[in-house]
Amino acid sequence: MSRPTGRRGFLKRTIAASAGAALSLSFEERVLLAKDEKKAPQPARAAEVKAMPTGKIGNVTVARLICGGNLISGFAHSRDLIYVSPLLRHYFSDDKIMETLQLCEQNGINTAILRLDERTRKILNKYWQERGGKMQWIAQVKPRERDLTSDTKDAIDNGAIGVYVQGEVGDRFVANGRVDLLAKSLECIQENGVIGGIGAHALDVIVACEKAGLKPDFYMKTINSKQYWSAGPVPRNDSVWEETPAQTIEFMKTVDKPWIGFKVLGAGAIEPREGFEYAFANGADFICVGMFDFQVDEDADIARNILASDMKRARPWRA
Repeated sequence: MSRPTGRRGFLKRTIAASAGAALSLSFEERVLLAKDEKKAPQPARAAEVKAMPTGKIGNVTVARLICGGNLISGFAHSRDLIYVSPLLRHYFSDDKIMETLQLCEQNGINTAILRLDERTRKILNKYWQERGGKMQWIAQVKPRERDLTSDTKDAIDNGAIGVYVQGEVGDRFVANGRVDLLAKSLECIQENGVIGGIGAHALDVIVACEKAGLKPDFYMKTINSKQYWSAGPVPRNDSVWEETPAQTIEFMKTVDKPWIGFKVLGAGAIEPREGFEYAFANGADFICVGMFDFQVDEDADIARNILASDMKRARPWRA
């Protein structure tokens, strides 16, 4: 093991050898040692948590900017770029995911929406137990017609404070005329004492749920300007076409339940300031955004500034 060399190293060894040696040091030598002491590493202090505006979903306080989980899970809407999802899965190691969650918490982002799977369970439990994390988890589940409850119970058993039916599942159930399956899924969630939501890409899902009298604690619904790429509407699946943003904005004015907006950045094609402001101004009560660790600070600052501005909203805050 190497030892300190040069004059500073000699002085330190000399003082260590004799407690009274410091009394004989010259003024210049004492200054030299004092400067060296100042350079010594100091114990890390806990980072100050920045405030983020919040709202209530049921009895849960949720920051208006929510951490999304698609990037963490290695899913990206990358058009025909086949390397993007594997790249994300390599970038977001377990430690990187926990670092990202810590950065979110330091910025007042207290909730993450993450899909239910084995890796999510493992990382969240490690984050909570070993790193003292407080991040709230709203679980994305994919109930099946023959089993509407198992995923919900699994998520709750593993610490989820909320559960919602994934958007593609909501789209499919409604397209098949099975709003009753959404009702039963929601009933299972709420009966287990956590907040329950319904996700949708298609506005038809929200319309059908409202018509049927369902009472979710929140909706997850896409919202962005679509001012990106080219060529008109983008097919959501093989046969159904997404409605216009104006249709979503108008109908959501009539909905008195909290609305979490997602896909607000159009898969990364819209600048955060533009996308956040568009979603909040047009009625979203919360926005769910996938973020790399190096984007968290900036995104949080943008959200804070927009929420503090004199923003004209299309609907009253519902949370």
